Amino acid sequence: MQNPDSCPLINFRHHTPIQIRFNDIDMLGHVNNTLYFVYMDLAKTRYFQAVLGEKFEWGTIGLVIVNTNCDFCQPTFIDDNIEVVTAVTSIGEKSLTLEQQVVSRDDGSLRAHCRTIMVGFDPVKNSSMPITNLWRQALSRYEGREF
Repeated sequence: MQNPDSCPLINFRHHTPIQIRFNDIDMLGHVNNTLYFVYMDLAKTRYFQAVLGEKFEWGTIGLVIVNTNCDFCQPTFIDDNIEVVTAVTSIGEKSLTLEQQVVSRDDGSLRAHCRTIMVGFDPVKNSSMPITNLWRQALSRYEGREF
């Protein structure tokens, strides 16, 4: 496990409560490391729904994950009350950086920190594409800062 003091603590607007299930727990009694990615995928979905609202269309989402890194800071157990907090922290021409943390809803302790790079994607051409102005404006509005 990584030292929790070395994991960055950031204020996030978007919170997704997570229900830990019995099958999430491994032989050591804590949440298996692979499940953190499942929790963060759920939070990504909820985040983009909150950002885009009615404009969120699954068939034309136009983003794919090209890199993800996760630091595991503290173990999570079945009775822990956790949530995933999510924010886009930067946007380039064709990519954006999404920061997520799994935190305790009781004491704020950091359990995991993940950074994901997502690239604009055109499924018809099967190639990368610029992040659209619609996405850029919606993310700026939601996050309260210009990208």
